[in-house]
Amino acid sequence: MKEVGYKFDVIVVGAGPAGSAAAYTLAKKGFKVLLVERGRVPGSKNVFGGRVYADPVGEVFDGLDGAPIHRWVTRERISLVSGGEMSSFEFRGSKRTSFTTYLTELAGWMARKVEEAGGVVLTEITVDGLVVEGGRVTGIRVGDERLTSDVVIDAEGINRLLLERAGLVPKLSVRHTGLGVKEVIKLQRDRLEDLFGLEGDEGMAWLMLGDVTDGLPGGAFLYTNRDSVSLGLVIALGDAVKEVGRHVSRYVEALRLHPLLRRYLRDGRIMEYSAHLVPEYTWPDLPHLLYTDGLLVAGDAAGLLLNLGYNFRGVDFAAYSGYLAARAVERAHEMGGMTSENLAIYRDLLEESFVLRQLRKFRRAPRMRENRRLYGAYPGLVNAIMDQLFNSPYETPKVMEALRRAREGRIGWLEMVRDLLEMVRSV
Repeated sequence: MKEVGYKFDVIVVGAGPAGSAAAYTLAKKGFKVLLVERGRVPGSKNVFGGRVYADPVGEVFDGLDGAPIHRWVTRERISLVSGGEMSSFEFRGSKRTSFTTYLTELAGWMARKVEEAGGVVLTEITVDGLVVEGGRVTGIRVGDERLTSDVVIDAEGINRLLLERAGLVPKLSVRHTGLGVKEVIKLQRDRLEDLFGLEGDEGMAWLMLGDVTDGLPGGAFLYTNRDSVSLGLVIALGDAVKEVGRHVSRYVEALRLHPLLRRYLRDGRIMEYSAHLVPEYTWPDLPHLLYTDGLLVAGDAAGLLLNLGYNFRGVDFAAYSGYLAARAVERAHEMGGMTSENLAIYRDLLEESFVLRQLRKFRRAPRMRENRRLYGAYPGLVNAIMDQLFNSPYETPKVMEALRRAREGRIGWLEMVRDLLEMVRSV
């Protein structure tokens, strides 16, 4: 193996939010940083729903000047779907907490920030393995060449091939993985705003639960961009491999053509189709490699993502974990080297941050999402109640009377109470 003569202080693998955040933080501190990305452009190998929480990203990148913000989410809609019926809850706010964007645009902006800070960004670089010498990670292997550094930050995403090849983590289990599928559908801007009741840079986040996933654990989403919508769904991979009877692309196609959504999307043109694995970990019950001699792990590769069913946070968690990994490198450098003992400060920094506080607070959420009644019985129950309350031709029932009639043949009282208690404890 040929060794390239130049040595970097830090090599970061993956120019997604986690990798770029780590590279930017270290480059502006004067470290010699190399950020490598296997895609043609940063973000081209990344997929996400379409929504970003602004404050953590702004903190990491010293503001959002020039960031590709499409729309600020000011409307939240959650819908329960069964057959041709849908019951929805909607919240309209004025705060600008999160925005929609294309990840390729956002990742490109982040990578440019790295270069402006003095870091080196190389794309179309496939890292074939980590270089491990004497139990310590000393660099990366690209083809028959070896690039060396004091420390490597692995931000390769959920497909943790480098970590698996090095024997540092077990193979990913389908039980702790979801599959996300998405289409981006082009619409005229004024038409989009008329359809969704938006003005200016207002945006909507619309989450759907029920038979949009054929009863499989998961859910569907629609986010409004500047002149397009991101439409997709996430399903639990463990259930999908056993029960899916058609190609997964058919699920998002059926969603687009669903009678309740068709009128919003019939004038649209499909611009993009993508699919991606999504972490569905139960933190902290599973072992996660966060650091070892010469190595830190950030973002999806470390399982640092929050999925509550009604709220999904990935980009901000990833970016902030990359930022904390960079701070750990700074501290380890001050303490004399990139040993496991010195890099352990990374875990402490995560523990003190909102990232692990949130993951610990909602550690029961993945267990709750495995309840199949959330995707079949309950959407049908709610819609049956609404049908009785609003469509009774002569005598309108009381709410409890409508509930009693609707639940017959669907779910028992004891099951409802148990599920309600579990939901209260989880979210």
